[in-house]
Amino acid sequence: MTNPYVPLLVMMGVAAAMAIGGLGASALIGPRRYNRVKVANYECGIEPTPRAPQAGRFPVKYYLVAMTFIIFDIEVVFLYPWAVAFSELAAFGLVAMLGFIFLITVPFVYEWRRGGLEWD
Repeated sequence: MTNPYVPLLVMMGVAAAMAIGGLGASALIGPRRYNRVKVANYECGIEPTPRAPQAGRFPVKYYLVAMTFIIFDIEVVFLYPWAVAFSELAAFGLVAMLGFIFLITVPFVYEWRRGGLEWD
């Protein structure tokens, strides 16, 4: 009698070997011609700040907007299964979803009043 997890472990080992092998192969046979453009900071098409062109700070606004979108977008996706199974969940589902919507609304209002949804 064999262990049912052996195929899974073999698959994980093959995946790890391929990932490490790909990284090793690119390090060994990849080009090593560096120039100023390849090592420069990339700020979503914005030129780096003139004060520190090599180690300039990235505008954090891009990342904050992206994280806000991801957080609220993924939370709204959780409403779809509730809408599909609404008739089966009855009052418990309604109360649970009202609590969930409240938990979504609190950080949304905070973000809105803080000015995080305004693009300057």
